[in-house]
Amino acid sequence: MKLTTHTDYALRLLIFLGVRADDEPATVPAAARHYGISNHHLAKVSQTLVQLGYLVSVRGRGGGLKLARPSDEIAIGPLVRETENLELLECFGANSTCPIDPACRLKGVLFEAQQAFLSVLDRYVLADLIENRQTLRLLLGEPE
Repeated sequence: MKLTTHTDYALRLLIFLGVRADDEPATVPAAARHYGISNHHLAKVSQTLVQLGYLVSVRGRGGGLKLARPSDEIAIGPLVRETENLELLECFGANSTCPIDPACRLKGVLFEAQQAFLSVLDRYVLADLIENRQTLRLLLGEPE
């Protein structure tokens, strides 16, 4: 399976905010700069994460983004389910036009594989991804 850039950036932003030394908000441009990714795309991702309740947006001077809850309460599996289109094939949707859909076993095999993938992600929370917080902070150039 390949995750979309949107989910990739969502996970990166959560990691960036999770490894910060303080509880002060961080800006999207700061996170984008540390990762060397598009500020514009990361801003869209941050809006999604605020809407889904993973982040809070702090307005005004000194504002930015913060985790909405502790890192040990941010589950990775549900986040991926909320940010990904999990229809691996056209036949996973309600409007399948495949003529062999009623008898196709491939669909079942791929669904089983997808569930195994998601069940592994369900075992992890953000805190697991940032256990090596100090190393991540160094690699990100000490996120401000």
